Amino acid sequence: MISGQIDRGVRGSSWHTKTIELQAPRNMMDLAIRAITSRPEHHWFGYYDKFQFDPTDRYVLAMGVGFEGRLPEANDKIAIGFIDIEDGDRWREIGTTTSWCWQQGCMLQWIPQSPNEVIWNVRGDAAYGSTIYNVETGQSRDLPHAIYTIAPDGRTAIGTDFRRIDHMRPGYGYAGIPDPNFDSLAPEDVGIYTVDLETGASELIVSIGEVAALPYRHGDLSEAKHYFNHLLFNTDGSRFIFLHRWRIGYGGFQTRMMTANADGSNLHVVDDYGKMSHFIWRDPETITAWSWQPSDENAFYVYKDQTDEVQVIAKNKMTLNGHNTYLSDTDWILNDCYPQGDRREQTLYLYHVPTDRRVDLGIFDSPPEYKGELRCDLHPRSSRSGKLVTIDSTHGGDGRQVYLVDVSEVLGE
Repeated sequence: MISGQIDRGVRGSSWHTKTIELQAPRNMMDLAIRAITSRPEHHWFGYYDKFQFDPTDRYVLAMGVGFEGRLPEANDKIAIGFIDIEDGDRWREIGTTTSWCWQQGCMLQWIPQSPNEVIWNVRGDAAYGSTIYNVETGQSRDLPHAIYTIAPDGRTAIGTDFRRIDHMRPGYGYAGIPDPNFDSLAPEDVGIYTVDLETGASELIVSIGEVAALPYRHGDLSEAKHYFNHLLFNTDGSRFIFLHRWRIGYGGFQTRMMTANADGSNLHVVDDYGKMSHFIWRDPETITAWSWQPSDENAFYVYKDQTDEVQVIAKNKMTLNGHNTYLSDTDWILNDCYPQGDRREQTLYLYHVPTDRRVDLGIFDSPPEYKGELRCDLHPRSSRSGKLVTIDSTHGGDGRQVYLVDVSEVLGE
């Protein structure tokens, strides 16, 4: 999620994981780290802001596929399943889908407030939808709309146009259905929509055209082509974030962070400097994000929604862009970084907000072929209790796999 030039990747060809000399992960705290998936398939979860663990911390969702090295094509199918980490990391497959990408998968996640329901996106003959699956009964039901993020009450989701995303930002949308608004700079008939997870009813609440028409103080957007990406409800479901992105021609994209009420009203520009990247809600009013501000340039910042208040955080501790989330008590931030240096090292760490203390958990090498939209970010996710962390990693020379890290010792539990 970096503002800049687009690496479109390649559809229709693939590479095999090279045999290269990789170091074992540098385990900075002597923690228990293990792979919970293995070949022949490549496994991953994708993004970092969804429930991968069930409420008991026992079952861990993941996806599996038999190839790497190229962007997905329309008929490439992945397996959906979960790992039982209390039964020898046993894999149980529960479904498949052709609606997926390397960076965010198929929006696979446990539905909030449900002990046994999982949701992921699927593709029908002419539209994207979603499937809800009950892991206890084995029953499933289909909804006519794809989802992006789910409100904390588990009743409502919001989504955006994955056809548009695939057209504008390959690697984040889904192959298979062309963008009907390909020639439109700012279509009025697509944008952000709600989905009732019980009935499947949907309503467009924010259009791309509406947001593109909002004044932009840093330039002229009349020739820009617009889309939405990265939607996330706040912690009580009253508001949500989305990134409004655009580019002119085939240049790099620019970004402004927006928030809105759950019904799409009361739009607010949180950050319009163009370089907003990874973010997370700390509470219903507070957002922590990597961005650029005149005060400290590139850094992590804390924003208060619906105000102009912003301040830098962990300037000397969280120095690189990463996929940040809060553990359940919000005293700890879980984070990582993009590959650094000749060894392309990705560092996994915790940052303790009250004491300004950083604890490096491990360093994981990323082979050089994992780049652009084919990269494998760690995308660290914490369990519901905060005691366990999962990452997607290629450091083992076994393709991308899911690894489990026990951080309870760091937390003093």
